[in-house]
Amino acid sequence: MPLLSALLADADRADFVVTPDQKVGRDDLLGWAAGLAAQLTGARIVAVHAAPGLPTVVAVTAALLAGVPIVPIPPDAGELERAHILTDSGAELILSDDPGAAGSSAVPVRRISGVRPGSVPPEPDPGLPALVLYTSGTTGAPKGVVLSRAALAADLDALAAAWQWTAGDTLVHGLPLYHVHGLVLGVLGPLRIGSRLIHTGRPTPEAYAANPGTMYFGVPTVWSRIAGAPTAARALRDARLLVSGSAALPVPVFDALAGLTGQAPIERYGMTETLITVSARADGERRAGHVGLPLDGIHTRIVDEVGDPLPDDGVSIGLLQVCGPTLLDGYLRTGGVRPAELIDGWYPTGDVATIGPDGWHRIVGRASTDLIKSGGYRIGAGEVEDALLLHPAVHEAAVVGTPHLDLGEQVTAFVVADPVTPEELITFVAERLATHKRPRTVHLVTSLPRNAMGKIQKKRLLDG
Repeated sequence: MPLLSALLADADRADFVVTPDQKVGRDDLLGWAAGLAAQLTGARIVAVHAAPGLPTVVAVTAALLAGVPIVPIPPDAGELERAHILTDSGAELILSDDPGAAGSSAVPVRRISGVRPGSVPPEPDPGLPALVLYTSGTTGAPKGVVLSRAALAADLDALAAAWQWTAGDTLVHGLPLYHVHGLVLGVLGPLRIGSRLIHTGRPTPEAYAANPGTMYFGVPTVWSRIAGAPTAARALRDARLLVSGSAALPVPVFDALAGLTGQAPIERYGMTETLITVSARADGERRAGHVGLPLDGIHTRIVDEVGDPLPDDGVSIGLLQVCGPTLLDGYLRTGGVRPAELIDGWYPTGDVATIGPDGWHRIVGRASTDLIKSGGYRIGAGEVEDALLLHPAVHEAAVVGTPHLDLGEQVTAFVVADPVTPEELITFVAERLATHKRPRTVHLVTSLPRNAMGKIQKKRLLDG
């Protein structure tokens, strides 16, 4: 089956893709993309200036039709980041209508008259690379993650089954078009499944409320803002699915959305290297603080520091490993792709998690920042953060382990809150969790550092 099977096989559909200033039918999109694809013949790899909007959708579609791997470049990338991505990937062309962003190597994303929807190249081999997505670079310069066409197809099909996602759906989101969430799920999903796509440009509560749909995608920051705008939240009551990902959804936001919209949101888990691997189901339970069950074809396990498996008892905290057809091919390196370092076929995610007897997963966080070893105890930062967020004065909380002479590490919290004392918050947590899990230090701050996807950057807190 072609990667963009619905785009290639379905009958024409007006307003197939809608953005704030443009809309295009299925036949027009295919013809536009086919004309651009013809200009990419012979290219080894191309970059896309991934600004939100229809030109990015067309550019990505064209490169996939041509069988040329795509490197999305964030529109707000700094000069050094942009130069690194272009140099490291070896991209020969930049698809963009912005000469200032693309320079002399730009290929405009303009319509080519006279190209019909049937004028598309043969379907490329499914094992070929489709995307090179650069990681955030928290452990050095960003790395190019190579994802095959087969991996993308397997993940989208598994999500379609889990979410009962069909051509009858209308997907609404305003997420960036250079990450797995916004690009793979939010653009390639509709092109493969056939659902209508409305991209709102920006993911504001007002934009989501103004665009009726059956599915909405957002990150926790988006959902938090929607939960804080009750009128906008209630406008989503007719939706079938509210999907949250890219970071843990705070339990108070989960509960607020359920109350305002009449349904609990769906949470899912994944990363650039594995795509989406775990999710709640459309027709199943939606459990606050948990991300659900492995998708079809995906296997997971948790292990200790020496690699021994830990039990699925809902209590043991271990290093999460996954395997299945959605894993990356490897990392882009000069002259080729360096395979990922798997452990007997398992990909070490770097995340820590618990798995319950019923298979439900709870992500504790990153092993480097969210697993705190204090006085012989293993403490998950997320559990302490959830307890802090139950306090009526607390708006945001981030918990990390900091050095302690006696305990090895101590639980330290950074909190955005209305007037409250650190002592009150320490006592509040101690009354709800085991004593050893209470923060020993609470820093009251005005904001927490976040990246473009809304994830709290705990390394910046640790670096002071």
